[in-house]
Amino acid sequence: MTDASHAGQNDDAEVRELAEVPAVEVISRAAVMLMSSAAEKLGLSAQDPSESAHLDLDEARRVITALAGLVTASVEYLGPHAGPIRDGLQALQRAFREASAHPDEPGKGPGEKYTGPVF
Repeated sequence: MTDASHAGQNDDAEVRELAEVPAVEVISRAAVMLMSSAAEKLGLSAQDPSESAHLDLDEARRVITALAGLVTASVEYLGPHAGPIRDGLQALQRAFREASAHPDEPGKGPGEKYTGPVF
């Protein structure tokens, strides 16, 4: 068996495995990845977030907005996962507001066009 045909079989196996994963799990995993990325870009993994080497509010805004769109579009499918994911999103939105030197008006922050104002 050549390396190319072996690689093709691995790709097929991964696709089959992904096809067996329930949609709620795929959506939840994507949400957790977006939450983790936003937290890093807000510097939340550092002792002092304002001193984090990863602090990037422009990037955090993008990731939080993407998360808000995903959560809003899929909330009906998330079942019991919806509450904790929404709570995490709101915590990130509040952390963004706190990290901003000039906070957005309520309703204008990252993802708030999908979630409504977060105070």
